[in-house]
Amino acid sequence: MRSTPVYEVHAIKYAHLPRKAWEVQIQPDPHDSDHPMDYFIWVAIPLDEAGNRAIGGKPIVIDTGFNATVGKKRGREVKRNPADLLADFGIDPNTVEDVIVTHLHYDHIGNWDRFPKARFHLQDKEMQFATGRHICMGGFRHAYEIDDIVGMIRALYGQRVVFHDGDEEIAPGLSVHLIGGHTMGMQSVRVMTRNGWLVLASDASHYYWGIEKNKLFSIVYSVADMVAGYDKLRKLADGHVNMVVPGHDAEVMKRYPASRDDLKGIAVRLD
Repeated sequence: MRSTPVYEVHAIKYAHLPRKAWEVQIQPDPHDSDHPMDYFIWVAIPLDEAGNRAIGGKPIVIDTGFNATVGKKRGREVKRNPADLLADFGIDPNTVEDVIVTHLHYDHIGNWDRFPKARFHLQDKEMQFATGRHICMGGFRHAYEIDDIVGMIRALYGQRVVFHDGDEEIAPGLSVHLIGGHTMGMQSVRVMTRNGWLVLASDASHYYWGIEKNKLFSIVYSVADMVAGYDKLRKLADGHVNMVVPGHDAEVMKRYPASRDDLKGIAVRLD
């Protein structure tokens, strides 16, 4: 019998944005190379001893993306609402009980209202950051949508926000880890899979060049924490950098197989 439960894990792409190096790196490639940005949500589904989906197992959704209205406002086309894409995995957002919010930027917490029964798992420091003095500065404020933050406050008063202070287990075989760097309360997710520990970095490493080369993304609260965060991500993956999945790299869709044949270009299986 396995001592730690395992999960199947999928990255689900719902939007894409062309980007150049100078737009996404603090020290950009002098050749101004292309760094296209994909937008994902992730889902972890518990498996039984035989490797099948566990009867009664409850999927955990990581981040909720943004909707077409916000996408239009920010010049990003949403191919299909990420909450709707969950149906391709047999998941009804109306019944999801746990959503991990890696941070409160618009592309990670939009559509929160599509999960009416969910508890939202969030770092203390992220709520502090998103509602505190740092938001007086436009550079920090830009990536937040006020309606999403107000929504989280309403969820808090509805007793639907679970705060975490650092590293904590959400379910057996799945935990959150405070990284910081990109935002004050940036957290990543560690999941046990059939191939070992998989780390969903989210925006603790936007691209593979973060975790692989220690390069810095252009939106950053703390450079020191971002660099230290790369070390922590590698340790969480037991030193296997190939088991760390960045949050926005279009390369993810090339490195992993499609979740199903009919989901090519939409979702890949990470485990």
